[in-house]
Amino acid sequence: MNLEDEFTDIIKKARHGQRLSVADLAKHSGLSAGEITKLEQGIRSPSEAEVQAVAKSLGLRAGPLAQIAHNEWGPKEVPPSVAEIVTILGDIGGYEVKGYIFFDEEAREAALIDTGYNATEVLHVLDQRRLGLNVICLTHGHADHAGGLDDIVQRWPVPVYLGEDDRALAPWLPPAHLLAQPQDKHVIQVGRFTLECLTTPGHTPGGICYHVKTGPHKACFVGDTLFAGSIGRANPFTLYPSHLESVRSRVLTLPEKTLLFPGHGPATTVEEELQHNPFSTESGRGV
Repeated sequence: MNLEDEFTDIIKKARHGQRLSVADLAKHSGLSAGEITKLEQGIRSPSEAEVQAVAKSLGLRAGPLAQIAHNEWGPKEVPPSVAEIVTILGDIGGYEVKGYIFFDEEAREAALIDTGYNATEVLHVLDQRRLGLNVICLTHGHADHAGGLDDIVQRWPVPVYLGEDDRALAPWLPPAHLLAQPQDKHVIQVGRFTLECLTTPGHTPGGICYHVKTGPHKACFVGDTLFAGSIGRANPFTLYPSHLESVRSRVLTLPEKTLLFPGHGPATTVEEELQHNPFSTESGRGV
């Protein structure tokens, strides 16, 4: 199972988020700028001493970073019993993206969390499973997560939740009467189950995660706020501190068995990310 981010991606995200140049990181870590460049380009694997030095300089956890650098960890596969969640796979320029349909089979009601850049598949799954779409919940406004929204809303004119600060990022917005503001802790009904909105700025200014508050499984749809073993890139980089706060204090304080469904890469759990994500805190619970 391939992770979304490799060692190279992780250290570049952390360096850029802290607005450090290669020369800055070289100075802080004691490595040369040339060696930093080689590590970021994946020209060679880092030594244990280099992992320790880079991790310390970037405020990352060295143990988990070393595991990822040496391909020693991947999250356990999500159990097949999670039948109420269908993954929508899409592709944008050869880059895989994921959306999700969460549904109550008894009530035949569903929520779409991100489009997965694949409106055709979204509509097919809804028809195939005879589900009615109640709501569309966007984790953020980037095109790979919101592309095709117009086609879906044309068929299903339902409320669309999108953080107000992300509306300028969306490639298309629904009519004003369908556009809903996801306030923190707001609850969305999906048949017998509920989704709770969690404001998680960082990857984008108006990022939202959707936590299954009541339902058959503990789960949270995290978009690009968190990946298995990493996080999304802060856009803009000035949001990096807010991004870390969202990951550590909002997502990773959910119950440890909570399944986390990201917009890219494999699903994971809070428990695994507390143990294996270089961006989580040493104490494991919040900041």
